[in-house]
Amino acid sequence: MTGLPLYMFGVLLFVAVVLAFEGTYTWWNNSRGPEAKRLESRLRIISAGVRYGDTHSSIVKERLLAESPGVQRVLARIPRIHVLDRFLEQSGATWSVAQFLVYAAAAGFAGLALGTLMRWPWPMTLLCVGVAALLPWFVASRRKRKRLDKIDMQLPDALDLMSRAMRAGHALPGALKMVADELSDPVGGEFGITFDEVNYGIAMKEAMLHLANRVPIKDLRYFVIAVMIQRETGGNLAELLDSISSLIRARQKLRGTIRVLSAEGRLSATILCVLPFVAAALVYFANPKLMAELWTDPMGIRMLVAAAVMMLIGILWSRKIVRIHI
Repeated sequence: MTGLPLYMFGVLLFVAVVLAFEGTYTWWNNSRGPEAKRLESRLRIISAGVRYGDTHSSIVKERLLAESPGVQRVLARIPRIHVLDRFLEQSGATWSVAQFLVYAAAAGFAGLALGTLMRWPWPMTLLCVGVAALLPWFVASRRKRKRLDKIDMQLPDALDLMSRAMRAGHALPGALKMVADELSDPVGGEFGITFDEVNYGIAMKEAMLHLANRVPIKDLRYFVIAVMIQRETGGNLAELLDSISSLIRARQKLRGTIRVLSAEGRLSATILCVLPFVAAALVYFANPKLMAELWTDPMGIRMLVAAAVMMLIGILWSRKIVRIHI
């Protein structure tokens, strides 16, 4: 009988030690363990991208620079490479940065092959290589300009639709969703991305800033600024959207009038810029030996450099004259 209390004491002491270890492990796992860190990271992501250390958490889907992880790491080390990626995104092209660079290299190699096959002099061959390598950029730039112009034309209808939706009782995210559903791309797709970002937890201010970065249009920035000010100070956003829509339509009408009145000047500037190159090409094909003096004689080289500088100044000056900002 005397051993029973000592035995029970040993069992209770063992149970107490086990429970103490279990409680300590549970506390550490819930506060410092991998599951706790994973949960904390997900909560930070849901809170729309707060900084943790030197990294920036965000739930916004980032475009890949290349499909290959190795090429992705190499391109990510290039300074300001994301400027090119944003340019491709704004153009609406499905190219990645790696594909764009491959197309540019292939076009440049084709220009080199053409110059070698035609036995052109090295200055003309290098010019052909440079122009050919820039062809993908010209294509993407043209697509970007056409896409942004289309968004600019669709924007007043989008703002009118949002205004009517908000007068009918919808909140701002619901109005964004209505624009995404009712209007065609590209403005419908851009507003749909903004709605998805808000729906997934990004603050409205950050989602609006993302929209302004994706679509660098002055009229769209008026809308973004109006939304941000209204959410901080209050006011009737529907009436404000109507005013912005009327302002954009008036600017578009004035822009069209100016384009009609300046069409003759723009055509004259284009002809004056292209004519010297066309005349030089015709003279070269008619009498190659006569044109060869320009890059074989030192005086001819100096004349070419001077002509190139004056042509560049003339092109920039003509562009400055015919481009009228509203």
